[in-house]
Amino acid sequence: MEEIAISKFKATCFAVLEKVKKTGQPILVTRFGHTVVQITPPAPAKPAPKFGTAIGSLTIHGDIVGPITDISDWEAARDPDEEK
Repeated sequence: MEEIAISKFKATCFAVLEKVKKTGQPILVTRFGHTVVQITPPAPAKPAPKFGTAIGSLTIHGDIVGPITDISDWEAARDPDEEK
């Protein structure tokens, strides 16, 4: 595993992080020969499934297709000539 002094890491931080990202190899940052931190690449993200994620978590109550009120209550169903 590669080691780098903390002073050099401070000066080249972004380059070191990019190297870890590209190579996937961890790097130890040391101070006076003692490990301060180990920089490792992140674990690959596990993609969430797009379909089927809500299976079993929803329940349907009543009619989900029909209107919830009588059609005569709808403003769009009223005759515009009646209001005049």
